[in-house]
Amino acid sequence: MTNDFDKLLKSVISEARTIGVPVSDKIEPRVKINSRAVRRFGRCVLSNGKYTIELSSMLIDAPERSCRQTIAHEIIHTCPGCMDHGKIFRRYAEMMNNAYGYSVSRTGSREEMGIPDEENYRFAIICQKCGKKILRLRRSSITDDPSRYRCECGGRLRVESLLGEKLPPPPRSERAKYIIQCLSCGRKFERTRISPVIKNPSRYRCSCGGELIVKSLRR
Repeated sequence: MTNDFDKLLKSVISEARTIGVPVSDKIEPRVKINSRAVRRFGRCVLSNGKYTIELSSMLIDAPERSCRQTIAHEIIHTCPGCMDHGKIFRRYAEMMNNAYGYSVSRTGSREEMGIPDEENYRFAIICQKCGKKILRLRRSSITDDPSRYRCECGGRLRVESLLGEKLPPPPRSERAKYIIQCLSCGRKFERTRISPVIKNPSRYRCSCGGELIVKSLRR
């Protein structure tokens, strides 16, 4: 099951406040996923008076406990006097560890966090615009149909199988009546009704510059 970082953040903040850990009330509710972080699992960033919690994409399929204790680590950094790993930070970390069974510490290893080595991942989700890559252990809606999603930069996504598995064909909308296809890059677009590009595709070009053709799915 894929971890819901935003939901876990809200839960761990509540845990901290319940036992008197004075986490800031200026923590952004949305966790930022960092797909380039390979040496750290999380980061707390202070900008314009607000804190943003970043988590490595390696934690998406990690055990929930590993995500929770990483979030606990990062939100402790929002407490007064805790931007480093000094005495105050260690005191609050010990409170969280004793109350919830976490192992909040200065650092952690892949093995301790239950994160597999890269060669064990099954899929790579890659942005065709910025090149960002996120590794996944399991099939999900995004690996089965990446066309429904976009990267945070707005780019389209594609999926590669890292273990030679055959990827399922993307589902076709039951309402789709036409497919517009680029003769150059092969990109396809589904349409449910007549439009100028359906009537006269020769007047248009794909974003790659290729010519377009239209296929009717009506029977």
